[in-house]
Amino acid sequence: MDNENTSKIEFVDLRSHNISFEKTLEVIRLFPEIVTDDNKIDFDKLKLVLGQTIDVGKERYGMTWPGKAECFKTIQTPSTGTLLPTPNESMDFDTTGHLIIEGDNLNVLKLLQKAYLGKVKMIYIDPPYNTGNDFIYPDNYTESLQTYLEYTGQIDAEGKRFGTNSDTDGRFHSRWMNMMYPRLYLARNLLRDDGVIFISIDDGESANLRKLCDEVFGEENFKADISWQKRYTRSNNTVDFTTMVEHIYVYSKSEMFNVSLLERTEEADARYSNPDNDPRGDWKGASFLNPATPQQRPNLVYPIKNPNTGKITHPSTNAWRRSREEFERLQQEGRLYWGMDGKQSIPAIKMYLTEARGLTPINFWSHEYAGNTDEGSRDLASLIPEKVFENPKPVKLIKRAIEHGCDDDSIILDFFAGTAVTAQAVLEKNKEDGKARRFIMVQLPEPCEELSEAYKAGYKTIAEITKERVRRVIKKLNEEEDGQLPMGGKQDRGFRVFKLAESNFKGWEASTPKDGKVLEQQLELHIDHIREGRTSEDILYEILLKSGFPLNTPIEKIEIEGKSVYSVAGGGMLICMEKELTLEVIRAMAEKKPQRVVCLDMGFAGNDQLKANAVQIFKTKDVVFKTV
Repeated sequence: MDNENTSKIEFVDLRSHNISFEKTLEVIRLFPEIVTDDNKIDFDKLKLVLGQTIDVGKERYGMTWPGKAECFKTIQTPSTGTLLPTPNESMDFDTTGHLIIEGDNLNVLKLLQKAYLGKVKMIYIDPPYNTGNDFIYPDNYTESLQTYLEYTGQIDAEGKRFGTNSDTDGRFHSRWMNMMYPRLYLARNLLRDDGVIFISIDDGESANLRKLCDEVFGEENFKADISWQKRYTRSNNTVDFTTMVEHIYVYSKSEMFNVSLLERTEEADARYSNPDNDPRGDWKGASFLNPATPQQRPNLVYPIKNPNTGKITHPSTNAWRRSREEFERLQQEGRLYWGMDGKQSIPAIKMYLTEARGLTPINFWSHEYAGNTDEGSRDLASLIPEKVFENPKPVKLIKRAIEHGCDDDSIILDFFAGTAVTAQAVLEKNKEDGKARRFIMVQLPEPCEELSEAYKAGYKTIAEITKERVRRVIKKLNEEEDGQLPMGGKQDRGFRVFKLAESNFKGWEASTPKDGKVLEQQLELHIDHIREGRTSEDILYEILLKSGFPLNTPIEKIEIEGKSVYSVAGGGMLICMEKELTLEVIRAMAEKKPQRVVCLDMGFAGNDQLKANAVQIFKTKDVVFKTV
């Protein structure tokens, strides 16, 4: 009986979100008839269900490159890593909602899938431009976590597998696309349905990036190719043309995204007047003529009558802009203007200033509007005087993106964080408008060259610069306020640091030879399967993240029957990492009726009876019980 009960215990899945599995389930839910007897998808039947027959021998439109198939394997391979909390490098760790994550962004994006799926409002990234010397990437994408651990010296290896993407190595563009595609794919999953992504790029990979984004986000979700004026004057040091602008591609997650409009200006309002003393105020006329011809829009072809002269007019070269019903409504409401003498054949539609919307943003951002590279350097130098980074983006540029893409209290992600310009923009915008946006910065601990100014200033990695800039921004903002509360009251001015590492739990080595002595050694290692040196807090955050809880979820450490228990999200989940569990603590946790309880499997110390009782006790209280 005990064995039957204990076999029903669920274990916490220590892998990141399995994207291919979730997508498969969704397809099966929509088309159950495509499932074979051995529970696989019959793709030929799926094509028939969709009314499609595809001859794979024929040419068809699409984008392909060497390594694209491997990209999908990379996407579908879950990460077994974790994010270790690092309070000593953080500010206000226990209360802040801002995050700085040090690690390879591919693995980090995978680890964020469960907890942040569909929760990010805006992403801004400034990825490597693939110039041949500024591009850090893993050679073997299928061993991304191992590659990262070797790169950062967390495990032994024969050399580092990260390097620059030289144009003499071959497959120059395809290697860059192999790096970008999985990250864009995973990033899209994190966006809210009304979310948006802004991506900075230069001419070198702009065409390839546009095609990648069309495939990942959909051509229909392309919003803009913004030309950002990064320079305000030419340089005669260039060989041919001086590059004055860079691209910022804007894609939405879906049609639910609405760009935030600009405030109206005096110049825009001056276009409205009131020539007929309309009591509803100033207005401007909109043409009643449609750009389309009557042949193109026959449904908008009908005679209209001037109520003042009785003259009837038929459309000739153009159809009308509104339907017959709309024409009659506008006429009845007095919203049609027939000229000062009232005798015009075709009216104008009155558009009232009181009903005017804000101004739409344009796709050319001048250096006055969004800053330039010189301003970006000055922004950083005002905080860190040493020249620790080349050509950082100006804070004003990211603020403009935030203004148009994220007008509410939501999450902004930057997984190529660099010097954390995006974090500074978020903190400053929150101060300006009283919002409570939160940032998530992800940065690879890319080593600074020993001869660089950054290294001489004491920064061993780019990630160290990332964190230090945010510390100094926070100090500056607090000093500017000098005790005065900003708009909206007290603001979040801290950040939690997490670092990518191997899971806290040793994985079973499936490739171990089936030798009795070797297997015995493996079993001995897994009596205590927690890695040496890992703390309860390390384990806590891995369980949180892989159970679908964000990294800033409120946590309270409480005592139940003499044992330490973490109460998560107001008691929604209880996590007990004691290594000696008792029946009393099991019963007491169940009485609190959380939705979930997680305990260390070693806490039962091989006591199958206690484990069986725990299963039954939690089951009677409708509590989901898992162990790790």
